[in-house]
Amino acid sequence: MSFSYITQALATRRAEGLFRQRVLVEHACASRITVAGEQYLNFASNDYLGLATKLDATQLVSIEAGSRSSALVTGYLSVHQQLERQLCDALGYEAALLFPSGFAANTSTLKALFTSGEKQFSAAVFQDKLNHASLIDGGLAGNAKFVRFNHNDLNHLRSRLEKTKANNKLIVTEGVFSMDGDTAPIVEISKLAQSHSSWLMVDDAHAFGVIGENGLGTVDTGVKPEILVVTFGKAMGCQGAAVLASRQVIEYLVQFNREFVYTTALSPIMASVALHQLNRLLLATESRDKLSRNIAYFKKLISGTNLSPIPSDTAIQPLVFGTSENVIAAQNKLKQKGIWVGAIRPPTVPHNTARLRITITAEHSTQDIEYLVSALVEVS
Repeated sequence: MSFSYITQALATRRAEGLFRQRVLVEHACASRITVAGEQYLNFASNDYLGLATKLDATQLVSIEAGSRSSALVTGYLSVHQQLERQLCDALGYEAALLFPSGFAANTSTLKALFTSGEKQFSAAVFQDKLNHASLIDGGLAGNAKFVRFNHNDLNHLRSRLEKTKANNKLIVTEGVFSMDGDTAPIVEISKLAQSHSSWLMVDDAHAFGVIGENGLGTVDTGVKPEILVVTFGKAMGCQGAAVLASRQVIEYLVQFNREFVYTTALSPIMASVALHQLNRLLLATESRDKLSRNIAYFKKLISGTNLSPIPSDTAIQPLVFGTSENVIAAQNKLKQKGIWVGAIRPPTVPHNTARLRITITAEHSTQDIEYLVSALVEVS
């Protein structure tokens, strides 16, 4: 029978305890979530600064629902240009390109950099083994040699770079790793890139807005990657993404990035929301300070228990339970105590590292964090 493998694939997923299901959320903010009429403490949100539910719609630039076409036809509007310019001004880049999601930005940019037209050039992409799926997919889809290096392992990356014969080299990493919460050694990786005539691409999805003295993520380290990707769905609390680079690189993407060329441009409403949220984000020093205090408080409390989260100084605090069955059981026990935490299982994370992905936000109170830690001790 045609497509019989679909039935088998679904059955296998269920049997392995890896079956994914959507959850219908009735209401959510950075610290609370309502599902099926029950309210929970929310420790599963990427709304790190609590900006997603505090939008003043009267300050939006545009109320147009749709952009009506791709950006190369009639879809590129003044609000898109304003958003690009403000991102460039904030992050110190010549040009930017907007996308509907971070996944689209990452995957399509990597594919476009190594199109079939560049087959005559020797190229290699070096990716951290824990990079996001969008980066991995983009690297695999291009025509460059795909090379993995051990997570945050500078010596392994160096050895990979020394062995390659490629003329065009691109190192790809995340600023903050989405499932482990640790940060890449950006300064050291940048030095390696320079010494091996390589470019650097950084996905700053979980760093932009919250990491660094000014909340600018990677650029606050003094490093300016040749390609920087920022997304709007985390600390900015809205939707979309942008690729920032030199004017020449952005012009190249305009010519050869199929996702950009053939997709209806980002809705002007969403671009206007993103522009508004960006302004708020850049001024959110108090919220960033509160987030830092909350992270430090969680780490202090958890250090006094027998629990050992993956070392992280960011809002992402993963607690490994090993098997999928174990982490689902812990998640369900937390739900019974009124706490909502994401249970992350393979293939999103490596085998036998299924985990609770605990996320701390600026909106959590000290009492929220105290209750979470006491509950974690009880269910572990």
